[in-house]
Amino acid sequence: MKAALAFHHPSTISRSIFFSSSLSLLKFYPKLNTNNKNLTHQNQILHGSGGRSIRIMASSASASVAEQARAPPALPLPTPPVDKFMIALCQITVTPDKERNIAHARSKIQEAAAKGAKLVLLPEIWNSPYSNDCFPVYAEDIDAGGDASPSTTMLSQLSRNLNITIVGGSIPERSGDRIFNTCCVFGTDGNLKAKHRKIHLFDIDIPGKITFMESKTLTAGETPTIVDTEVGRIGIGICYDLRFQELAMIYAARGAHLLCYPGAFNMTTGPLHWELLQRARAVDNQLYVATCSPAREAGAGYVAWGHSTLVGPFGEVLATTEHEEAIILAEIDYSLLELRRTSLPLLKQRRGDLYQLVDVKRLNSQ
Repeated sequence: MKAALAFHHPSTISRSIFFSSSLSLLKFYPKLNTNNKNLTHQNQILHGSGGRSIRIMASSASASVAEQARAPPALPLPTPPVDKFMIALCQITVTPDKERNIAHARSKIQEAAAKGAKLVLLPEIWNSPYSNDCFPVYAEDIDAGGDASPSTTMLSQLSRNLNITIVGGSIPERSGDRIFNTCCVFGTDGNLKAKHRKIHLFDIDIPGKITFMESKTLTAGETPTIVDTEVGRIGIGICYDLRFQELAMIYAARGAHLLCYPGAFNMTTGPLHWELLQRARAVDNQLYVATCSPAREAGAGYVAWGHSTLVGPFGEVLATTEHEEAIILAEIDYSLLELRRTSLPLLKQRRGDLYQLVDVKRLNSQ
């Protein structure tokens, strides 16, 4: 089984999209000088190679010049490989029986594909109860594959056999003596296209409501993950990553069409923030946001809110569900991205020349 898996090394894929496209611009604009006390926000100098200086008047800067002042500047939205496709959000029940969880996820992915889904999204920690005690027990060696990672072996086989892209929710991953909360993305050829390790660990304490410390057992990831797939460029986050708009902004600036967040918000923060955050990430960046939660199990040690959702680039809820098991099918139409960005041209109106942290003392002295 292990030999049948032809996994690509994910770091090459995810990092190349982030950095290679900005090298040519950074060659000419490597440093934005904010230390010169003679400069104000209306009159800044970009120092380029060979001692050249390029003066930018912020009050009359064109959108392109303002955008170039960002570090790194945003990329144009790439042409997606498809205009429209069906996405499926598989909100499934998770039990203590790992083999049952894998078999159940398999059946739901097959059902979604039979209904026309070309992209299937699974929940956060779908092969294990959501518990610090369980993470080490259920963890898999994803890089080894085969019998060492039955969950991802199943996803690889299905993506190839069904000719679909799978954003495989997340599972506990063992790497050496560390455990990560990891999402794997598989292409239609069954190959591992990217692996995202949850960057922001869920450490919260709301008195009288919920206390959970992922950092007791999990290690935080260090790399944002954006990946080109057969259904477009996708930025990946896991649950708590959704709260941090900086990550979504990076993905949007790197040309993402869609953000996928497998998540498991709880009964305290779910009603308050789950939909709110999804809509905020979508409307701020004018792209699609898809989330997938486990179904709610009232007797579980950690009770998920559910309500898996697809949000459009205007912040509109396109499809959602309640807390029971469900497969949410919805159409993604990438032509809406250009339409919304033309109607409300936020990207062209951003003042990248002004969005910088400044020394307050220096600012007050001017």
